[in-house]
Amino acid sequence: MEIIYEDNHLIAVNKKPGEISQGDKSGDEPLVEKVKQYLKDTYHKPGNVYLGLVHRIDRPVSGVLLFAKTGKAGERLSEQIRLRNFHKTYWAVVKNKPQHEEGFLHQFLVKNQFQNKSYAYSEAVKDSKEAKLNYKLIGAINNYYLLEISPETGRHHQIRVQLSSMGCPIKGDIKYGFNRTNENGSIHLHARRLEFEHPVKKEPVVIIADPPKDVVWDAFMMTITDQQGV
Repeated sequence: MEIIYEDNHLIAVNKKPGEISQGDKSGDEPLVEKVKQYLKDTYHKPGNVYLGLVHRIDRPVSGVLLFAKTGKAGERLSEQIRLRNFHKTYWAVVKNKPQHEEGFLHQFLVKNQFQNKSYAYSEAVKDSKEAKLNYKLIGAINNYYLLEISPETGRHHQIRVQLSSMGCPIKGDIKYGFNRTNENGSIHLHARRLEFEHPVKKEPVVIIADPPKDVVWDAFMMTITDQQGV
């Protein structure tokens, strides 16, 4: 477990693809339990440890996952999310170059519970929820393109279905149109950065997570580093 931020009120980990945020029918140990155990062991806490999951990341997705150590911190962060003052930035590797290098996608999504899949529509339909995101092309290698995504809403599989709807399915995401799976069952979607106001200190917080180690992610990380002159 890679801890990338911790203080008395918050703890953030860099979630690996395949890990689950909280318990599900698979029976696999979720990250919330692993972090609780870490807190018990590290700080010798007796009894149950409080830990609030601030937001979720799909199982095949990697990146920043934030937890609140206190109920007050959790409530204040939930309010920031409700007011859209809690900003997430994702990276996605896609197989097709988008028609425009920067853009805004505004659609309406309907979740199919039985398929665990969402569908995008250009206009509001029955049971649909509005979905908005901004994207920007920030890298290209071989046959893959790296997009930076800033979602304005948080819908079920939103980034996956919206990118697919514009002809840019995410690498490994066969549910939304990519032609083959990744060997480890992951998809190349990564929660790169969180930006928010600290719920207690009232200071700006920025948490950044590097993507998992693999050939494609490593190549893009080298490209980004070269661009930044590091």
